[in-house]
Amino acid sequence: MMSSCFTSRVTGRSMRFRVATPLRAALFAALSALPGAAAHAFEDSATGMYVEGGRAPHGQMGSADSATVGMTFPWSPRQPVREGALSGYWDVYLSNWHAPALGNGPRNYTQIGAIYTWRYRFDHGDSPWFAEGGVGGSVMDHVYRTPDRSFSTAFQFTEVLGIGGSFGEHGTHELSLRVQHFSNGGIKKPNPGETFVRLRYAYRF
Repeated sequence: MMSSCFTSRVTGRSMRFRVATPLRAALFAALSALPGAAAHAFEDSATGMYVEGGRAPHGQMGSADSATVGMTFPWSPRQPVREGALSGYWDVYLSNWHAPALGNGPRNYTQIGAIYTWRYRFDHGDSPWFAEGGVGGSVMDHVYRTPDRSFSTAFQFTEVLGIGGSFGEHGTHELSLRVQHFSNGGIKKPNPGETFVRLRYAYRF
């Protein structure tokens, strides 16, 4: 009886060990693939393309949604700044806004724009993590109007702040969370502005 119990315990431990070993290996491999596990410098001097989805909540009035495609073009070479590295690039995009209609007005708006963006990469440029900020301008095919806000111009200035990380071989893939604001800067009233929270996937080549 004792021998059988002992054998069962040993067998159980052996089984747990055999199961735990591949699980630990898989966990280690997954952690190694995370952006924070990268151990090489990331180049921000490559052209890129991206897709992006966003939302501007309007409470009971519903939400405005955006879908964007764009390209990024490096402009300013990376320079050391404090404990990180600063670079710059142009962001050119085409976007569609889908929002609640005002009366018989449109629900979809096509927008083109360009932003100059500064990117700060941490750890002297060796970190996969980065922060960004940019300013630019955009034009829509219609003046944006919804039940709770109405623009007065088709042209809008835009400012963006974002945080993100690079992953994959050579850091060619990127994910970032961004907050982007649009307004005409007081050129004409009303000027309620619109602010989107956006998620971006980018690929650099």
